[in-house]
Amino acid sequence: MDFIAILVVAVLVGAVGFAAGYLLQQNLATTQLKARQVEADKRVAEAEAQSKDIILKAKDEAIKLRDEAENENKKKRLDLQREDERLRHRRESIDRRQEMLEGREKKLDKKEKDLDHIREALEANQSRQLQELQRISGLTTDEAKALLLQQVEKETRQDAARLIREIEQQAKEEGDRRAREILTTAIERIASDQVAETTVALVPLPNDEMKGRIIGRQGRNIRAIEIATGVDLVVDDTPEAVILSSHNPVRREVARVALTKLMSDGRIHPGRIEKIVEKAEEEVNAAILEAGEQAALEVGITGLHPEIVKLLGQLKYRTSYGQNVLAHVVETAHLAGMIAAELNADVQVAKAGALLHDIGKAVTHEVGGAHALIGADIARKYGVPEPVANIIASHHGEEESHSLEAVLVIAADAISGARPGARRESLEQYLKRVEALETMANAFPGVQQSYAIQAGREIRIIVKPEEIDDLGAINLCKQIARKVEDNLEYPGQIKVTVIRETRSFEYAK
Repeated sequence: MDFIAILVVAVLVGAVGFAAGYLLQQNLATTQLKARQVEADKRVAEAEAQSKDIILKAKDEAIKLRDEAENENKKKRLDLQREDERLRHRRESIDRRQEMLEGREKKLDKKEKDLDHIREALEANQSRQLQELQRISGLTTDEAKALLLQQVEKETRQDAARLIREIEQQAKEEGDRRAREILTTAIERIASDQVAETTVALVPLPNDEMKGRIIGRQGRNIRAIEIATGVDLVVDDTPEAVILSSHNPVRREVARVALTKLMSDGRIHPGRIEKIVEKAEEEVNAAILEAGEQAALEVGITGLHPEIVKLLGQLKYRTSYGQNVLAHVVETAHLAGMIAAELNADVQVAKAGALLHDIGKAVTHEVGGAHALIGADIARKYGVPEPVANIIASHHGEEESHSLEAVLVIAADAISGARPGARRESLEQYLKRVEALETMANAFPGVQQSYAIQAGREIRIIVKPEEIDDLGAINLCKQIARKVEDNLEYPGQIKVTVIRETRSFEYAK
């Protein structure tokens, strides 16, 4: 019983505890719920406040955008109004101009009609005047035109001739001025005092007795000398002198050296002659090589083939119109190099071409043909560059010049040969050249007389004025100059002058 009572009491106590716990839990939950509700209400209030601020800001922004849009629309409306006003004024201006143009067109139409009437009247008047002029002059329109054209042609030809003379004179003056500057500078820099050397062909003897010793018994000594040297000895009545004659300048020099040695030694007989001639040949060959090397060194040209140097040295014993050819080519090389430097051309090519331009003269006694072409062939054979070979071949016009340096060498060659005292020619050659000049000039139609003056340096031609006019005189002068260049050989240059004059005579009675 007690156990049951205790059990009941325990159950009751448990039930009461459970009920109390449940009630406590319910109260706690209610309290938390209320707290959360308050928090939620607070957040809702805050959210409502924020949304109100956002709505207010959005409304303000919308109002602002609306105001800006309205202002922009007002501005555009104003711009459109101004543009419409401007277009309206322009249309009005165009309308006014169109009205003015229409008025002017009407006036122009009226004036054109008036001009047509005036033109018709003028043409009728001109026709009447032309008929009257034909009646008075006795010439038809075609005859008058032909006469007028003849007069105009004559005046035009005279004006053309005068203009050509003025242009040529100006070009010549400018060219001469520039050429003088370049040549003066070049010649001043070279300052050459070289003189023309002449190959010795006359060997002086100490006395006339030496002639007999040179001839020898029954002429054996002179025959031995001629056979050994290939040179003819001329022993004539010239006192104390023997003349050496040969087309080969090197052999002539060998004979001169050998003969001089024989006279110094005194022993002149065939056996001795052969030994002396051999020694003379060795000396002359050494002198030739030295002269060639010295010339190349003086000009500043290196790398030449030994055969080229040897041929260059042989020019020491060769002359042209009395001018020593080796001295001439060295002088020409200096001039060509300095002119090339003034004109910014290739100085080395110009020097090399000028130094070798007459190398063909060293073998002209052995090979037939123009020395320029011979020299070019030799140069190409021994590996001389083609620009230099072209200079050699073209310096007398046998080939066409392919470079500025070739033209400069031609000019330098003429300068070296034309300077006073550089060259001379025999009286027979001079007379033949003067006669050829006059004959050549007289062969042209319209030439009345021609005279070679200034020692053949100038040819003056007098033409018939009724056959050749001023323009024809200019053309004739050029034609004669070209023909002289193509057909004659001469040192320096020849001036061609054509004279045309009209003389009128009348006698007072």
